[in-house]
Amino acid sequence: MITFEVKDMTCGHCVSTITRALKAVDRDARVQIDRATHRVQIESTEADAEELGDAIKEAGYTPVAFTLPSSIGESSGATAKKGCCCG
Repeated sequence: MITFEVKDMTCGHCVSTITRALKAVDRDARVQIDRATHRVQIESTEADAEELGDAIKEAGYTPVAFTLPSSIGESSGATAKKGCCCG
């Protein structure tokens, strides 16, 4: 499972845009998005983490590769732009 934290994903439009971008790279990928925690999880059948991250970037977002730290639930600490694609 490949996981990204996408802090600038803030609404349903963001979720659908990211999902479409990931499916364009790997149409058979299983994509799970939790908007509340800004997590995007992908079970890819064809693409690697770099390709998937690039797809999210090309869609206009700032993905940060997420690794489970020793204290589960903490992010990698990277900052992303604030705001929403819708305004």
